Amino acid sequence: MKFRPFLMLSQLVALGAAGAVQAADRECAQSPGQVIDLCVYIESGQAYYEVSRKGTKVIAPSVLGLSFEGEPQARYTAIAGAKRNSADSTWEQPWGEQRFIRDNHTELKVTLKGDTPLNKAVDVTFRLFDDGFGLRYTYGAIPAGRKVAVTADRTEFSTIGNYSAWWYKPLEDDRDEYLYKEIDAKRITLAETPLTLRSQEEGGLLLAFHEAALVDFPSMLLSGDGAGKLTAWLMPWPDGVRAYRTGPFSTPWRTVVIGESAGDLADSRIALNLNEPNKIGDVSWFTPGKYVGVWWEMHLRRSTWASGDRHGATTENVKRYIDFAAKYGFSGVLVEGWNKGWDGDWLRNGHQISFTEPYPDFDLRGLADYANSKGVRLIGHHETAGAIVNYESQLDEAFSLYAGLGVNTVKTGYVEDSGDIKDAEGGKHWFAAQYMVRHHLKVVETAARYHIAINAHEPVKDTGLRRTYPNWVSREAARGQEFNAWGRPTNRPDHLTILPFTRLLAGPMDYTPGIFDIENGKSVVTERLQATIANQLALYVVIYSPVQMAADLPEHYEARPDALRFILDVPADWENSKTLAGEIGDYVVVARQQREGKDWFLGAVTDEEERSIQQSLGFLTPGKRYEAQIYRDADDADYRTNPTALTIEKKVVTAKDSLGLVLKPGGGVAVRFKALD
Repeated sequence: MKFRPFLMLSQLVALGAAGAVQAADRECAQSPGQVIDLCVYIESGQAYYEVSRKGTKVIAPSVLGLSFEGEPQARYTAIAGAKRNSADSTWEQPWGEQRFIRDNHTELKVTLKGDTPLNKAVDVTFRLFDDGFGLRYTYGAIPAGRKVAVTADRTEFSTIGNYSAWWYKPLEDDRDEYLYKEIDAKRITLAETPLTLRSQEEGGLLLAFHEAALVDFPSMLLSGDGAGKLTAWLMPWPDGVRAYRTGPFSTPWRTVVIGESAGDLADSRIALNLNEPNKIGDVSWFTPGKYVGVWWEMHLRRSTWASGDRHGATTENVKRYIDFAAKYGFSGVLVEGWNKGWDGDWLRNGHQISFTEPYPDFDLRGLADYANSKGVRLIGHHETAGAIVNYESQLDEAFSLYAGLGVNTVKTGYVEDSGDIKDAEGGKHWFAAQYMVRHHLKVVETAARYHIAINAHEPVKDTGLRRTYPNWVSREAARGQEFNAWGRPTNRPDHLTILPFTRLLAGPMDYTPGIFDIENGKSVVTERLQATIANQLALYVVIYSPVQMAADLPEHYEARPDALRFILDVPADWENSKTLAGEIGDYVVVARQQREGKDWFLGAVTDEEERSIQQSLGFLTPGKRYEAQIYRDADDADYRTNPTALTIEKKVVTAKDSLGLVLKPGGGVAVRFKALD
């Protein structure tokens, strides 16, 4: 660990700190490269912080602190102490979008002295990176065992200037599964995070607000005041309390990423760096990979989750998928609807779901053995219907069953209205309130004991906990591909150009790409997939997940072996990743290097507009030659009129070259750069 000098107080005050305050009541720090400046101070009984980037104020004075049940609002009287530190280290992910992560930060920890028992000594820790910062509270003065009720998180983010935001209304029935809208940030009422803002001024900054290390605390939303100030808003318990904790305790980190481009936000690793190192030990039993499964056919209504004549999870049907996976080298086969409990109104009868009893027409053990004999693993499925008490009562037995069958990855589901998840007493909870945050971590910790990885759907959002619990491999937490099968208004083309700079800032997403039967017999564009095949191929690079589904039906892949080739070649684990270009809602270009390999892959997608991009290949290894295998929209491709038109080309390139990317409406480009030297 290295210690770095900080600016003298007089120098930091000269950087633009507002308000005449005594030196003892103000402490300041800078990020390692002197990009971010942060000061914290006391004024009129309130604790504030403010942030500048390269001398320009970004966050105006903003309030700090929590409120507790049973005591008046604390008045802070002084900064009782300050400690400074710095670190510059590199750590390795067992899997990830980037193998080696640099953690280079400075730290300022101040102790706020308050006039109430619970706030008499509050530590606020700030970690400053060159691309943003995080802050968290530690209430170390609360006696051990003392139970407290948090009634509010008062943390503010007072933005300066005019911003556009990508937003959807939270606390709706479908949790986070909505399309984003671009609005004036001052019109935000309540917003989910990651919340991304872009300055409306040319050359202005972009900001992304989120949290890290969300453990035993409710998910944070952000409430707007109509003038640019955002305040933390915590999902409550049924009685209105936001969080119940026992002293002493620390909160999750509140994070702000600050960049000059959308790519700066996408390539930040602040959330990962603010999480604790791996707690579960060796996870070499999990290998990133691509999978197929009994899933899309049910969304197309060709088969059902429920038993009967159209049951999808039959022994015969699953063997067909296993044979397909083995033939083409897919590592896993997901099977939904295998277990008893899907018949009738399963959404209302989640308490009847069994996680150990298969339907009679599904030979669980026989299929697991059959898959293993062909070098393929079954991927388990646990849909809870939000019946948490029922699921938790079966956790150990269910994971033990899977572990004994060689199943080491499980997709979980929580299809229940956002605020209707019931506890043992019948209380109703929000999908990401403290009750559910505790539940998801219990599932992940239990699964880890059985060497099982979790891919959670309808989950609490990702906050970088995959570093601490690397068996938490992916999540949904956004509007995914299944909406393109249902015949109602489907995902717009711009959705895929927004996700990399909003939802994906939180972590991996199981979007389930790779649909080749774009039209699905439908003539109305808004009732089917609004994309081209090249777009679907590009998503394997653009949207990161260590478990990537080839979501379409086997027969649709075998009808297009030309396009299937890219899915077979593209990895699911990476040495390095770079967001090369992009504008939120317009387009994005991403390059990733194969983990422990020489090949690079590129994915680019656009919205409904055609775009031509001259992309530098400077990310390739200098002095090496590559065969660029290019899967692009054909000249007459268009998501509205000709979505399946694909052109495949090859050319030899080096790092000195550039590549012209022509993206047709709703289209994309996928490229494998195969090393020749």
